[in-house]
Amino acid sequence: MTTTIVSVNGREISAAAIAAEAQNHPADTAQAAWEAAAEALVVRQILLDEADRLGIVGAAAEDGNGQTLTLEDARIDALLEAEIRIPTADTATCRRYYDRHAERFQSPILVEASHILIAADPSDSLAYGLATGDARMLIRTLQAEPERFAELARARSACPSKEQGGNLGQIGPGDTVEPFEAALFALDEGALCPDPVKTRFGVHVVRAGRRVEAQPYPFEAVEAQIANYLEEASFRRAIAQYIAKIATKSAVEGLSIGGYE
Repeated sequence: MTTTIVSVNGREISAAAIAAEAQNHPADTAQAAWEAAAEALVVRQILLDEADRLGIVGAAAEDGNGQTLTLEDARIDALLEAEIRIPTADTATCRRYYDRHAERFQSPILVEASHILIAADPSDSLAYGLATGDARMLIRTLQAEPERFAELARARSACPSKEQGGNLGQIGPGDTVEPFEAALFALDEGALCPDPVKTRFGVHVVRAGRRVEAQPYPFEAVEAQIANYLEEASFRRAIAQYIAKIATKSAVEGLSIGGYE
């Protein structure tokens, strides 16, 4: 791993400090974590040097979680507050965003689900194949005698839901594993999935019950959420631009910082 000496305006950032900071920057490789940590400390020093230049002294303060900030963090916060101005997202701006991204402001689709689980380990090809065959047989039986679903779930399912005839209740996006959801949400209300559904838990026979389609939330209910999002996004962009601006006035050695354009 590269351990090039890194400095800002002639002030070296020690390898020990970078190693300690790297714990806050998980990455695929140690080198990537080191570079991310070094960049974070370089940016921090650039901001502190700018606070020195402007004579900004931070007062005691807390972060958004109620934790007391260090003096250096308080100075950086005071610098950003003094130097960065973010326009308020007014109602018209929020409305435009709402209209352009209507799909983001909807209640989740909900489908009542019932299933019969034939448990099998996907890594055991023989057992998984037998479970798939059992599920196919159950599907054929239920296509001929749909009224037997609860009976067969109680007799054959490996899921605790068998006590409720296989009923899992309402399922929304993210409530269960993706293959199960994909199959369930593709079904019409009351339909039986014609093919076994394979997941890491085993093989499922899936039937959809009552379906509640996604419904748009009223603009008034999400306006504050949209305003917060737009203002936070503007603040992040403004910080990046500000760092890029003051970085040009700093002498950074041993590291090329990027992503602040």
